[in-house]
Amino acid sequence: MIKAEPDEQRKQIAAQRLKVDFDSYDVTVDELIRRFSQKRIEIAPVYQRQFRWAEKQQSELVESLLLGIPVPPLFMATNSRSAERVQWEVVDGLQRLLTLVNFAGDAATRRIVHPNQPPLKLTKLDKLKLLNGYEFSELPVDIGSLLMDRPMKVVVLNDKSDLQVRFDLFERLNTGGVALTQQEVRSCIYRGPFMDFIEKCAKSDRFLSVIRLPENRMKDGTPEDFTLRFFAFYYRYQLFDHSVKDFLNDFAKEFRYNTDTNAMDITFEKTFSYLAKLFPDGIKTRKGQTPVNLFEAISVGAALAITQEARPLVQNQMDWVTSSDLRSLTTGATNSRARVVGRIEFCRDRFLGRTSDV
Repeated sequence: MIKAEPDEQRKQIAAQRLKVDFDSYDVTVDELIRRFSQKRIEIAPVYQRQFRWAEKQQSELVESLLLGIPVPPLFMATNSRSAERVQWEVVDGLQRLLTLVNFAGDAATRRIVHPNQPPLKLTKLDKLKLLNGYEFSELPVDIGSLLMDRPMKVVVLNDKSDLQVRFDLFERLNTGGVALTQQEVRSCIYRGPFMDFIEKCAKSDRFLSVIRLPENRMKDGTPEDFTLRFFAFYYRYQLFDHSVKDFLNDFAKEFRYNTDTNAMDITFEKTFSYLAKLFPDGIKTRKGQTPVNLFEAISVGAALAITQEARPLVQNQMDWVTSSDLRSLTTGATNSRARVVGRIEFCRDRFLGRTSDV
């Protein structure tokens, strides 16, 4: 490995630093809860199921704030949804923020977190044992004010920062109970009309009948990842380089605010209506699951074939799906342009009835 010159290293650091722009604030507990109630602090949908701190952990945070013990900063990103409102979106610190809401928020604000759960009662405190068993509303006024006036450090990645930087930081920093998958991060960073469309497609009955995934992967953004892959490779597969993550991020970024999805919707419906009939048990291997590379090859290949023929195709001979030729293109080192193009066009040609060599 050839080592870079110090000046080159310094230039790279300087160039990357220009892509990151932060603001830092000291925000009181009272203000944080108020912003949350006004939806000026937003929790991405993929985070909403992840408030998992036990009562003891929540109580210890409240105790630390009352004692003036430093707590980690909240990390957020700015999202300008409209000219009227700028929101902060939680990147790291979900548990701390929702603990404050769960303890000191009013009933309407708490319902955003837990529709039917009563407010937190402090429990198992080591230092402030006399507060055990108390809700916020039961505390003396001065003690409640002490908590509400306590400032917390909030670091905000602002809109000047590059979107790819946001993606990287979400990946590195999110600790919302369960680490997010790349697609869940993508859903946060590139949220907009197109990502809403992707999520709608991922709930399609025909699409869901075609893929076979473990239950936990059905809930971690994998169906949305498969759907995004379908569109990205359908429109851009010949431009693929080597990084699937960057390829999908670039496509999501380009189409983020696209609202004209009629043609996409038609292609998706035609393709998965056809595949649902062709694969009544789903696209799967002997293990009973749908490998992503096989899904890409068959779904995009079918879409390209349908586009060329302008009508669903009928196939009686499907031995090629389990052939060694296709297996060689979908296993091993698969993420090169040659492999991606090869497996998609292999499937396209078989759907069209062509039997040329790989």
